[in-house]
Amino acid sequence: MPFNKYSPAMLEESSNVTATAAVNGDTPGAAENDSSVELTNDNSPLTAAEPPSPFSLKQNGDAASPQDGNQCSRGSRKRGRKRPEEEEPAWDSYCENKSVGAGQLSLRQRPQRRTFYQAGLTTNGHNKPRRQNRKQELSVLLYVSGLQGAAAGSPVAPETSCPDLMEQDSKDSAQSSSTMSSSETQPEYSDNKGFGIGELVWGKIKGFSWWPGIVVTWRATGKRQASHGMRWLQWFGDGKFSEVSADKLDSLTAFPKFFNRASYTKLASYRRAIFQALEMASVRAEKTFPPCESDSPEDQVKPMLDWANGGFLPKGEEGLKPAPSANSNPLDHQILNVSLHEYFAGAKRAKPNFCKIKAAPEESCSREQMVNEVRKKKQSIEEFCLSCGKMRAATFHPLFEGGLCQTCKDVYLEMSYMYDDDGYQSYCTVCCGGREVLLCGNANCCRCFCVDCLDILIDPGASNSARYQDPWRCYMCQPLLQYGVLKRRHDWSMKLQEFFANDNGQEFEKTNIYPAVPAEQRRPIRVLSLFDGIATGYLVLRDLGFKVDLYVASEVCEDSISVGVVRHEGKIQYVHDVRNITKKNIQEWGPFDLVIGGSPCNDLSIVNPARKGLYEGTGRLFFEFYRLLSEAKPKEGEDRPFFWMFENVVAMGVNDKRDISRFLECNPVMIDAIEVSAAHRARYFWGNLPGMNRPLCASGMDKLELQDCLEHGRVAKFGKVRTITTRSNSIKQGKDQHFPVLMNGKEDVLWCTELERIFGFPVHYTDLSNMGRGARQRLLGRSWSVPVIRHLFAPLKDYFACE
Repeated sequence: MPFNKYSPAMLEESSNVTATAAVNGDTPGAAENDSSVELTNDNSPLTAAEPPSPFSLKQNGDAASPQDGNQCSRGSRKRGRKRPEEEEPAWDSYCENKSVGAGQLSLRQRPQRRTFYQAGLTTNGHNKPRRQNRKQELSVLLYVSGLQGAAAGSPVAPETSCPDLMEQDSKDSAQSSSTMSSSETQPEYSDNKGFGIGELVWGKIKGFSWWPGIVVTWRATGKRQASHGMRWLQWFGDGKFSEVSADKLDSLTAFPKFFNRASYTKLASYRRAIFQALEMASVRAEKTFPPCESDSPEDQVKPMLDWANGGFLPKGEEGLKPAPSANSNPLDHQILNVSLHEYFAGAKRAKPNFCKIKAAPEESCSREQMVNEVRKKKQSIEEFCLSCGKMRAATFHPLFEGGLCQTCKDVYLEMSYMYDDDGYQSYCTVCCGGREVLLCGNANCCRCFCVDCLDILIDPGASNSARYQDPWRCYMCQPLLQYGVLKRRHDWSMKLQEFFANDNGQEFEKTNIYPAVPAEQRRPIRVLSLFDGIATGYLVLRDLGFKVDLYVASEVCEDSISVGVVRHEGKIQYVHDVRNITKKNIQEWGPFDLVIGGSPCNDLSIVNPARKGLYEGTGRLFFEFYRLLSEAKPKEGEDRPFFWMFENVVAMGVNDKRDISRFLECNPVMIDAIEVSAAHRARYFWGNLPGMNRPLCASGMDKLELQDCLEHGRVAKFGKVRTITTRSNSIKQGKDQHFPVLMNGKEDVLWCTELERIFGFPVHYTDLSNMGRGARQRLLGRSWSVPVIRHLFAPLKDYFACE
């Protein structure tokens, strides 16, 4: 049963924190981390499938924090950052807490201060909160009606403008950030429509189902006052804010009407939001529940659901009302700090005993003991998990000498290729967690290291020393030396490939190795391309000199089809939706020698808080690839080479990755295009192509530096750029979100022709049909990296005819 208990340590620390919240300008998205969670979410990857679980933190546990100019100081430059979203926790997954105190944590606690440091500058009390340790208990700061500090005149100045803010909550939120409203003495929400500050409600915005939230003051959002007839809501589940019409609100007491059992069963974000709403309701109504003997989360939450469905008796609606403040000032309402119960934690990991949670000191002591064993007792560091200090590591750490336990390995697989909007890693390079982090000062490096790892693994004063170095270079950029017990592997690039390719939990038979076909017997290749995009497969085959007898492509995007038709002069046979392809079609078009594809990653990528996973939404399209691959494979007795390849994002849940591997009967290889291009682009590739595991080597035609991709007269500010996605702001780089190019002394965005060179496409490849820059970037952001596909397809020249 969730416990309504406060952590004294957390509350004491919280007294030193002045937290403000930035506005979520998108739909109430399921935000994932941040201990002062930054709720500026522009171009949120949410799909209309699941409403942003409004209150839950980004899954490594941080709550949102405002972009406040007052926080930018000489000691620590503040960044306006949108957080990448993490994977939703599985219902039956438990998070082993390695660094948070409190054995029994109630729903929300005031998050701890999180800071990041700019190399060479001193620090002070205005450091920007960043992300909490992902292995900590998720904590949420709920603004019931606003901040006490704001009432007292603390610097909570809402921004009058918010760059790149997109509000699509409803007709109501379509209004962009204008100047803040007039008189602050004017009472809030005085339109006689009810739903005052602090009330628990169900809210509805366009494209999303009903979701629980709490009415808050505009001051809590750091934005502007709500329009007439509107209310500012903070959503349970991730703490984001939306401006919603009062006509689209209903009291939480209408629980039986709006509670969605199907969503509760399938979506962890929805379960988390419901749990948080009922936890707050039980606190207000002073409702207690009998102890539950079962360890099952379902059994422990069931009494709360029964209470809600029964009308919140005995107090009913009266019991859920917020307590009025002493002086009736809306900013003086109580701020309720409770922390999320463990079974709603943010990572899929091994299931520990439900009531046994590691206290915060144990994690530090564990790693300190590890350091002591290595330094004084001369034990091998390979026996320990670098992330948590446990002995008997399950596998090796891919970058540094040392190991990882199975729990930390799963976290590393999910999080190591997750990046924030400034291009830096979302989590520490060593432990994939971290509360306070330092960013590498090397302009071409995107890694960050947490203070805990530096102070424990390097030296107790290492983090303080690093803050005064200008620039500070991380331990992946510094010379290959021993730093405390931390030492970079000399063959880390090879170990990294091996780490992602091997999964001890799943061993498969080796794929068939076809003997090379004599040159005189080779015939033109026949290809089935599913989710074809802009015909990257056909382009690479032609560039390599293959004779293509047939190229059947399934694609639903009209712009992508236009590119393929025009650039390849109608030589591609388009068949539109992959779901409409039947076994009979495969027999008519076949036989095929090569089947390739990469299903949409929207519902697989942990960056999307509303993802539905492999078995729902667009995630299910993987099974269309699997079905058609099975139909296209040679039948018994057919003696011919047959190859296939499936691609998807690295930042997917471990369970989804393993399920895909189980169906395809092989483990993937991880390839990052940074080795052969000017941009990061890490992807998983499953398949039976020859030599998929061989090292990735650049050819003479590959453009490895950004400067090589630019037009004449333009100067690159960076050697490499971060992963370019469909989002326009993915072009920005570095701590301060600079554009990567200088022209005539001013910063400039990457031009479309330059984007095409970065991806390896011919110049003007997507320049047709009067498409604008945004449309062309979306096409490229969904495509494959040409040099990587060339690397994978090249060995097929031993099997098929070439010109």
